Amino acid sequence: MSRRGFLKASALISLSATSKGLGVSIAKAQESIPVSTTGKPIRIVMGGYGPPTTSFSLALKRIGDRLTNKFGDMVDVKYVYNILDLGYQGLDILWLVENGMLTLGYQSSSYMTERVPDLGLVDLPFLFSDSSSARAAMDGELGKILTARIEEQMNYRILGYFENGLRHISNRIRPIRTPDDLKGLQMRVLPSKVHLRTFELLGATPEILDLSEAIARIKAGTLDAQENPFANTVTYGVHNFHQYHTVTNHFYISRPIFLHRQSYDGWPEALQVEMRAAIKDAVDFQRQLKEKEELEAAEEIQKAGGEILELTPDQVNEFVEAIKPVYSEARAKYSSELLQLVDLKF
Repeated sequence: MSRRGFLKASALISLSATSKGLGVSIAKAQESIPVSTTGKPIRIVMGGYGPPTTSFSLALKRIGDRLTNKFGDMVDVKYVYNILDLGYQGLDILWLVENGMLTLGYQSSSYMTERVPDLGLVDLPFLFSDSSSARAAMDGELGKILTARIEEQMNYRILGYFENGLRHISNRIRPIRTPDDLKGLQMRVLPSKVHLRTFELLGATPEILDLSEAIARIKAGTLDAQENPFANTVTYGVHNFHQYHTVTNHFYISRPIFLHRQSYDGWPEALQVEMRAAIKDAVDFQRQLKEKEELEAAEEIQKAGGEILELTPDQVNEFVEAIKPVYSEARAKYSSELLQLVDLKF
């Protein structure tokens, strides 16, 4: 059995309270607590895969605080801010919520594209010119349709979208100014066929890796490059190993906020309504923090000796020209309903 398979099996067994090990760490957060004067509290366990100081973790805490302030001891809110600390991979948060071990989680939408292929549309490179247009799309009709697609294929209720944001390239070998500079670089990409295809067209040697695997290989010097918002690059310490950073804004990634369907559907209506309101508020809060995080992360990169390159419009156009086949493929793959909701420029 693989390491990930072992972790998953252990965690699922822990639901019956008979197992030991990593799964117990999350299961403990869900143990019964004494009945209060208002009845047995509803347990809500929220999880992520970053330190407590990230915008995502702070947003989870904001949700929990609002619920506690509203309902008091009628709810029991717990947090597992970083499942990586328990030995899980980032992608494991998907099944941890689907199986009810966590009540609520978030993950980059690219991780869901294997099961929800229509999410590949928002993986397209240079699809959004800025964060504002991307947010409007994900909060509007496009987001509604993609939410329905996810709920059809996965055991979730999707209540909003955090912002992972615009992504940039970093590497340990050389400055990246043109697609030619990517040739031969071993590069980590998210589990998305669109991402893989994009960097193949740009000349890199892309490899789909979970976050924990990528970090280990970057530290070992066996992976040359990666792509992420600056905040992620700094949060996971990649800036200590990569000197060269290029502002490419090549992808914009959202992180769906998903709840275990049976847990959410079984709640009283008042709690459902408040959770929706709390997540809407937390999304706005997280996005504002994300903007600040990016600026602070850029400063940290430079303090660590890293170089941040800004591309000229002509240089950006070289990247755009190289990836145009992805757009031709998208027009043949996605429905006219979805295509009408995005502006395929190329």
